[in-house]
Amino acid sequence: MPPSHTPRAPRITRTVNIGILAHVDAGKTSLTERLLFDTGAIDRLGSVDSGTTQTDTGDIERERGITVRSAVASFTVGPAQVNLIDTPGHSDFIAEVERALGVLDGAVLVLSAVEGVQAQTRVLMKTLRRLRLPTLLFVNKIDRAGARHEGLLADIRHKLAPHPVAMTAVRDPGTRDARALPRSLDDAGFRAHAAEALAETDDALLARVLDGPPPTAAELRAALAAGTAEGRVHPVFFGSALSGEGVGALADAMVRLLPPAPGGQDGASSRQGAGGAAQGTVFAVERRAGAPGKTAYLRLFAGELAVRQRVTLHRHGPGGTPVEYTGQITSLDVVGRAGAEAGAGRLTAGNIAKVRGLAEVRVGDRLGPAAAGTNAETAAATNADTATEAGTTAGTGTAAHFAAPSLSTVVRARQPGPGPAARLHAALLTLADQDPLIHTRALPGGATSVLLYGEVQKEIIAATLARDFGIEADFEPSRPAHIERPVGVGEACEEIARRGHTGLWATIGLRVEPAPAGSGAAFRYETELGALPRAFHHAIEETVYETLAQGHEGLPVTDCVVTLVRSGFCSPVSTAGDFRDLTPVVLERALRDAGTRVYEPCHAFELEIPHDALAPVSAQLTAAEADIADARETAGGEPAWLLEGRIPAREVHGVKRWLPGLTRGEAVWWSRPSGYRPLGRDRRKPDVRPLTPPAHPFP
Repeated sequence: MPPSHTPRAPRITRTVNIGILAHVDAGKTSLTERLLFDTGAIDRLGSVDSGTTQTDTGDIERERGITVRSAVASFTVGPAQVNLIDTPGHSDFIAEVERALGVLDGAVLVLSAVEGVQAQTRVLMKTLRRLRLPTLLFVNKIDRAGARHEGLLADIRHKLAPHPVAMTAVRDPGTRDARALPRSLDDAGFRAHAAEALAETDDALLARVLDGPPPTAAELRAALAAGTAEGRVHPVFFGSALSGEGVGALADAMVRLLPPAPGGQDGASSRQGAGGAAQGTVFAVERRAGAPGKTAYLRLFAGELAVRQRVTLHRHGPGGTPVEYTGQITSLDVVGRAGAEAGAGRLTAGNIAKVRGLAEVRVGDRLGPAAAGTNAETAAATNADTATEAGTTAGTGTAAHFAAPSLSTVVRARQPGPGPAARLHAALLTLADQDPLIHTRALPGGATSVLLYGEVQKEIIAATLARDFGIEADFEPSRPAHIERPVGVGEACEEIARRGHTGLWATIGLRVEPAPAGSGAAFRYETELGALPRAFHHAIEETVYETLAQGHEGLPVTDCVVTLVRSGFCSPVSTAGDFRDLTPVVLERALRDAGTRVYEPCHAFELEIPHDALAPVSAQLTAAEADIADARETAGGEPAWLLEGRIPAREVHGVKRWLPGLTRGEAVWWSRPSGYRPLGRDRRKPDVRPLTPPAHPFP
């Protein structure tokens, strides 16, 4: 009897990095689990309810049934490897989502067939379209009571994506017998329907539809793939993650319709990717209890990496100052089969690896001067006046921005004493490695200031401190995170006296002037760089950024240029410490001379309301100090008004509270942090904790 042979898996020739996004409870993590199970990546189907899924590995994620941090898993479809990045669904973690999107080649947006298009679904789709990221839609839960098919497709076209192409039909929706029936372009009826849908965004195809000859199935497949890759059309798949209905068709579409990562495992693209310097982005950082050091998830866009290789990572520090550091990779585990085929400890372009050994690594760090490759990475950055956290957009050298958190809170260790306070601050710094936008800052008396996106994020931080660090902490009520900007030009100088000098042995002159909104803080020199020893220059520059971040009168100062206009020292008595101690004093005086204005954080909002609710809702929004930029009647569906504008962050919670009562619960609201506006003159300046400069002899 001839020996039996296990069929050999095809060699990986392409990789696709795909994000799974959804509104809370749409079934995003369940879909990820089903994809892994059906493709043989795991041998047991986990459950969100029982806390046994592959991607929600944290104890808090298992308990709450929500995704808090991005997680990576992989499966294969033929010769293609799909790396799935499961991202948070709650709006408080939108920055985590946007960071993950920057390393993707495509996305799957999950909707519920019962709840339909939710407010957060629209927020996510807006982000995906802004980044020009190719996106498939998966409508989950077709076997749940109340599931819709044709009506939901109309809602998708009206509210979410104007050019959807339904790739599956549904039989018996809303019942246990619901079935997802794949539609083939070989079928003449579906071919005609798909041609009409695709022709809406393709003039050449429109001419073929109108004048003939009709496009062939192969031509339509190519047009569908091209339209999806360019974000002009959005294929829609129906199914059920729990039963597996329709999931196979979605998995096939991931490798057929979404563009692969630049730089594959074979051919010219791989050789091209390996030829240059390594370029990549760190999009997640883990620090597991009991495990030494950090684990960084790094997407490589170009070049190669190997174990024991020394690398230089770049980031922007407080106020926008560029920071870089060098470390050595001690461990490198490539996600999926692509790693085994490339060789142990070797990461090639287009793939993702878990990297260890980089002690100072943080989320958002970049390897190389600029990463290159994905649709999201090469997209235009968010408008500069609506963002504060800057990175570097791949291949362009422009800034990639994330909207800053709009809330702040003060955290104190419940147990009194300097020891617990120090442990609390160290733990919060560790959490800041995973989310740099929370911006921890030590305050007098052992407290720590933390920036937040929302109350759920605060609850997660408190639970993490208790579970992972053994620290019980108390949080003050959240309040808006105000900033200050200079309104004019100011200058100040302190000099070493020619005779009888006492005090700090340093001469510093600084000029402060306003800069464009969203540009952050910048430091420049008008003195000759050789006029001071290098260490003294570094002391001044670093202290300027630190002082601006700590704040003038307790509020961080941003969107300004600080210029060193005068400097001097006296050898051998001058030290770097003299320059560090004197810089905050001179900078404070220059800021007072320039004058500053307080700005409060705002949210951009979209609000859809019933047609008869326009007057009362508009009046309430005006009372909440909202600026309504546009109001228009929606086309199709039930008569409704769509309002767009900006509103102070302090008013968002109140709007959500009164809105259902004025709209019979039919309003759809979404908002996200969107820059700052001047604090009204009739509003009191917020209670802040001013910076205490070091003791010095100057008046």
